[in-house]
Amino acid sequence: MEGEQDGGHRFRDPGVRLWHFAKEILVRCPRCDGRALVAVRPDHRDGHRYAVGWLTAPHRLTCPACGHVAEWTPQPWRTGEGDAYFSSRGVFAVPALGGPDDPYFGLPLWLRRPCRGQVLWAYNVAHLEFMEAYVAATLRERPRPAGSQSLLERLPAWMKSAGNRDEVLAAIRALRDAA
Repeated sequence: MEGEQDGGHRFRDPGVRLWHFAKEILVRCPRCDGRALVAVRPDHRDGHRYAVGWLTAPHRLTCPACGHVAEWTPQPWRTGEGDAYFSSRGVFAVPALGGPDDPYFGLPLWLRRPCRGQVLWAYNVAHLEFMEAYVAATLRERPRPAGSQSLLERLPAWMKSAGNRDEVLAAIRALRDAA
């Protein structure tokens, strides 16, 4: 899912969406504050034709440090409460992706750090590396037709600004070291 790069100077947006990185989300364990993982339960990983299928599948939080385990089940959709996913299992609310907390348990992401008066965050190392390649690039190319749904199109302006490049890259590298 990496963008095309040329010596760290050029990046061509492949048009990936945030959900591409949401299959494994690193969070802070609510019990020990260690690094925990939120992912689709192993018995529900296969058989999802579309991303929305695994986004609304049962998820499990596991912490290797303290052994804490928690389960998340899909929530029924209600009118006016976000996007709905119609499936043979029923109509479910699609978890809202984005922000420095995970969309399932509401826990703080493991990969989050203050930067430029904001919070820089990533779901996992692959997400972090993808943003790093983009931020480091001096030439950024958009796909044609360009859409507003790609992850990179939706990054905040402070992250895209060339004037903030060094500070944003330093924060990304610090997060990667903590991963």
